[in-house]
Amino acid sequence: MPRFLTPSKIGLLALVVLYADSVLPTKSTVPFLTFLVKYILPPDTSSTSDGSSALSSASSASKPVSSVILLEDFQEALIIHQSIIPGRNMWDLFLKKLWEINSLDALFLFFEGLPAMIAKTRQEKEQDIEQGLPPQDTNKMLLSRASPMGNFVRRSHLEFTRLQFHDSKALWESLVSFRNETLSEWKRRNSTAGETSFDVNLKDSGLKWEDQLTTIVYEKLKLADEGKSKVEGPTGLVSTDDVERLLEFQVEEMQKMGNRIPGEIKKQLRTMLDSGVTVPSLSQYVKFLDAWRAGDYPTSFESLHRYFDYTMHNRDRTFYQYALLNLAILQADFGCYSEALAAMRETIATARENKDLGCLNFSLSWLYHFGKVHPGEVNQDTKGGMMGVEREGLAFLKAKAKENGMWSLMATSLLSEARMIMANHKGENLAKAFENISQSSHLSVVKGVTNVIGSQVLLKSSLWSRLGQLAIAPHLGNTETNLVFIPQESALSRLMNAKLSSLACVLQLQMTLKGRYDDAMAKLDEIEVEDMKNLRIYQYWTTFSGLLKLKRQLHRGNFDAATEFLSQLLTAPSVDPDVSFELTLLRYDLLIRRSDYSGALALLEKTFKELEEGPADIHQRIRLMTLKAQLFDKCGRTQKGWSIAVRAMSIAKRAKNLSALYAAVGAVSKCLVEFKECDAAWKLMDSIMPQIHECEDAYLIGQSYSCFIDATMGLAGEAGHGSIKRTEYITKAQDLLDKAFAEFSHAEDISGMLEVLMKKSTAYKMSGDLVLCNEYALKYVALDERWDREGEVESQWGRGAMVNS
Repeated sequence: MPRFLTPSKIGLLALVVLYADSVLPTKSTVPFLTFLVKYILPPDTSSTSDGSSALSSASSASKPVSSVILLEDFQEALIIHQSIIPGRNMWDLFLKKLWEINSLDALFLFFEGLPAMIAKTRQEKEQDIEQGLPPQDTNKMLLSRASPMGNFVRRSHLEFTRLQFHDSKALWESLVSFRNETLSEWKRRNSTAGETSFDVNLKDSGLKWEDQLTTIVYEKLKLADEGKSKVEGPTGLVSTDDVERLLEFQVEEMQKMGNRIPGEIKKQLRTMLDSGVTVPSLSQYVKFLDAWRAGDYPTSFESLHRYFDYTMHNRDRTFYQYALLNLAILQADFGCYSEALAAMRETIATARENKDLGCLNFSLSWLYHFGKVHPGEVNQDTKGGMMGVEREGLAFLKAKAKENGMWSLMATSLLSEARMIMANHKGENLAKAFENISQSSHLSVVKGVTNVIGSQVLLKSSLWSRLGQLAIAPHLGNTETNLVFIPQESALSRLMNAKLSSLACVLQLQMTLKGRYDDAMAKLDEIEVEDMKNLRIYQYWTTFSGLLKLKRQLHRGNFDAATEFLSQLLTAPSVDPDVSFELTLLRYDLLIRRSDYSGALALLEKTFKELEEGPADIHQRIRLMTLKAQLFDKCGRTQKGWSIAVRAMSIAKRAKNLSALYAAVGAVSKCLVEFKECDAAWKLMDSIMPQIHECEDAYLIGQSYSCFIDATMGLAGEAGHGSIKRTEYITKAQDLLDKAFAEFSHAEDISGMLEVLMKKSTAYKMSGDLVLCNEYALKYVALDERWDREGEVESQWGRGAMVNS
């Protein structure tokens, strides 16, 4: 494989010569130079704004320019431009210039004449005068040494002078093969042309294609012409420089999109790399990324070490911090958190030593978020030494991001600060959280930071959910993301679709609060197959699909199917701490529905202990406290449950976490009913029922109605037998029972529906209507038997559902 020069670059040099000869009309100058400069300018290999040039997914987009320029590309670009010579267009002159290189000697003369097109410096002019050489022709267009075309011409001449003779001969043979496609067109323009016109020496000597001397000199060309060549791939048509540019483009695309290399492109890359002995070290990094996205961690480790061993051998310790940075993130994905933390500490130390502020800030940001996700892995010494207090750490990251123009880090830090405000025990200044989210959204629009749009929508939906406005959350993904105009066929559009696919998974899980399981699954099935090639998005899709099915089977009472789903989800890799917490709640729900109260209590205590190891979200603590209070009430320890429920209600009110507050109020109301304080429980539930409906959480509304019904029936029991008050409370309870049954039906919660039917039968019995009492008792038995039969079928289906999906 040649180092730099290829037949296509010789074609570009021919275009430069034509431009210097001033044969191009003025109106065609701009498109002609656009085509030329498009291929001769070096690619933009500057470091990304986030400092991780070997890692960041927010790197600036590069143009996917092909490394190999075919003759069809030249013809398409040149044939539409007429030259100043009458009857000749630029394609005709280009062919003439190519076919004028009619021997190996002519190739040498072509390159020897290139320096004459470069304007000489004053020192060179003075040397020419001293040596008695004639001055340069000022009537001819000369190229500046610093111009793109001048730089390209000087490098091409230098690379040709460095070639060994056999490399020069190989370049000549590849040029003949490259140019031979235009032989028929050249014959129409030059009647003396023939099969041996590619070499004037053969033509002048009268040698034919089948002569022995021709066979000896051009053996490879003859074999290729006869179709007997064993050489496959674009031998001689691609240089090492072209392959490196192509690999850099592939690396950038894989980092931005998070996808693997398509099979066809991988085959072409392998053919190019196998066509010569020089293999760019960047191919090891491409192999590392591809294996990483595929989940092949042994291969990714090996390729990463190979790449950075070679890189540091040639560039000393310049890229050492990026090797450690890649290794730390790979270790974290592999689940080796202690090794990842050690590698990241060394990354920070090395970045400080090399004064690489971009890598340092990116590493500190990664360490901060790693500590939030895995607080048990980061001890207090590490957090104090590296980041200090959490608020001070975020202030440091924001200051450095603003100072160095790292807008992606700035947007992420703003979202982290908003998340910290939401997790605060005092619920301080939620308006500040909205302000931070708005500032992050402003950066996304103004600075083009698209990789945080999904996090913005999720955080805003979570904030509205805690304020008791769950109905807003599912619409944010469709509303805010549609405000960003992106061409549908662009690479940025594919990137946005890939990132928003994980957002769709989370939003569809919130749709199940209304009982819209079928709609949620349909939305998940609409995710593009191309997005599924991203391993992380596929893990999101699989996990959330399993959560939807697990939740539905739990509500339907199919415990065998739910157990099968749960076992598969527990063995799957965790994609997010919030998902892990949701899975813990569903696991607790399964234990409660199976009346395993001791196991449920042990699970709650274990989860509490895990939350105490790090700065857990206050919303999670309130939910666990509410569940613990309800569990103690079920076990007959109402007084203990009362104290926990009151504390949970107080914390939720102080934190302005309304969705958790409503659930805590329901637990307090349950305890009051057990204490025979039905009037207080009734007033408490009556005050929050309108606000609970705003949450649009069918299961929460059904449970709240159940607590309201218990308080109402308690008041009916306290009223005198046959009194008007008793009749009013029973009638009110029957109306509430109908509403509760509707909500449990939306949530497909069979146990709730059965409980409502049982209570309704009891209410009619208390009112003396035995006919309706027996009717609802029969409905209870029929519903129970029907779901028992359907549960057996769905349990068999659930054993293989996750695997099949």
